[in-house]
Amino acid sequence: MRIALAAVLALAATPSLAEDMVFTLVNDSSHTIVEMYVSQVGAAEWGENILFAPVDPGVAGEVTIADGLDVCEYDMRYVSVEGGEAEDTQNLCELGTYTLTD
Repeated sequence: MRIALAAVLALAATPSLAEDMVFTLVNDSSHTIVEMYVSQVGAAEWGENILFAPVDPGVAGEVTIADGLDVCEYDMRYVSVEGGEAEDTQNLCELGTYTLTD
């Protein structure tokens, strides 16, 4: 009985691994998005561009944030093909879809 209990306690003490954050990005703006950067809220620097292809107006696609963090709130920065930028902060755990508008 002690061995089984020790095994259960050991499993309970093991930290869970963070899962990738996955959500749908809908580009409902009039601009093609060519770059998207994310960071946890309050971070000093942006992460790397996580878009692998441009997102044209009217297009939706799945976005994966594979940063290994166990957080929900992210700062997000979008860059359009024209060089315009937009920033937002969202709790992505509460969203299944994020819609970018003008």
